[in-house]
Amino acid sequence: MLKIKFLDQLKKRKLISQITNDIKVNVLLEKKNISIYCGFDPTADSLHVGHILPLLFLKRFQLKGHTPIVLIGGATSLIGDPSFKLEERKLCNFVDTSSWIENIKSQISLFLDFSDISNKAIILNNYDWFKKLNIISFLRKIGKNFSVKQMINKESVKQRIDRDNKGISFTEFSYSLLQAYDFSILYKNYNTMLQIGGSDQWGNITSGIHLTHSLYNSEVFGLTLPLLTTSTGEKFGKSGLKTIWLDSKKTTPYEFYQFWLNTTDKNIYNYLKYFTFLSIDKIQKMKKKDKKENTYIKSKKILAKNVTCLIHGKKKYKISKKISNIFFSKKLNMLKLKNLKKLKKYNAPHICLKNKIYNLKEVLYLTNLATSYRHARDLISSNSISINYKKEKNINYIFSDLDKLFKKYTLLKKGKKTFFLIIWK
Repeated sequence: MLKIKFLDQLKKRKLISQITNDIKVNVLLEKKNISIYCGFDPTADSLHVGHILPLLFLKRFQLKGHTPIVLIGGATSLIGDPSFKLEERKLCNFVDTSSWIENIKSQISLFLDFSDISNKAIILNNYDWFKKLNIISFLRKIGKNFSVKQMINKESVKQRIDRDNKGISFTEFSYSLLQAYDFSILYKNYNTMLQIGGSDQWGNITSGIHLTHSLYNSEVFGLTLPLLTTSTGEKFGKSGLKTIWLDSKKTTPYEFYQFWLNTTDKNIYNYLKYFTFLSIDKIQKMKKKDKKENTYIKSKKILAKNVTCLIHGKKKYKISKKISNIFFSKKLNMLKLKNLKKLKKYNAPHICLKNKIYNLKEVLYLTNLATSYRHARDLISSNSISINYKKEKNINYIFSDLDKLFKKYTLLKKGKKTFFLIIWK
């Protein structure tokens, strides 16, 4: 049987969006083991779901014998990457980023092997070399290799310049040079031949390729991954209200599990290719079976299980699944006392309220199911709220003892998928 080359395997999984020279990269990967890097700017105290894909990509390379390098942007995070951002980033401060880096390092260890093997993963911080570089040296050595015209014509910068009343500051405009310098340093010190990133990083990656060639007359390569977007077309990230973090204190394992379980039908098979190590053949068989049975839920459960186990472990996955089974039982007689107690024990979304008179709008606001009383009113009037699986359309509804299962519990539901347990004290 003909052996499929590694790069071709990645293409079959639709993991490659752009690549600078696939023929040369293919030859390079088949000829010898190389080091490959991806950068992560610590602009929050946790990674989020948007970081899972590049980290799994590095893992795939490590499993093939290559050395993954994770570059933490201790310096670049203080500047801010403007790539395809609608407006200027809020600048981080040094104290915050220093503490965030330690949290992020522990999360990276979920993906990569740092044990004493020949291709053990490496974590570096670009602040270590930028703190030694003065502005004169940087402008003379690095800046002279870049044309302002070329920098302005990069799509990520162009979009910002063309926006009325927004523009781009020199601070963010210089970001591409800093990331380019990273690539040249990693080539010089670690013989790094390949940089990866999201497709929004193409301009920064090609800048690094250009600089490395200018400084060392050597050819290095770049590769971008598919840009993941939400059902509304927004990039997976941490700027929205529904960010899904890897830190269980910021996003509970149950919420994390539900995120993957609620993957849109059109994305499920690509996500199985991206986020699991299931074979393409197995995924194709799953797809064929789902089409025959006219349901996607089994595949979604497999995806949710794989990713939740990876980030939170098997124990928390099983707990998340149990919470989900209780919430989605859809039958009041399934809400037995032992199950309702388990919801609290497993830290399902819940709130404790004193046994006094509350109206529904107030409770929706207290549970964050509604952002305001007006929002709560709109949810109720649009038939989006259920109490113990029963729709409630009365905007002035007052909770009574009849709503309290076993005199202590009430189950609220918003829409089809968002549950919340009220525990009356």
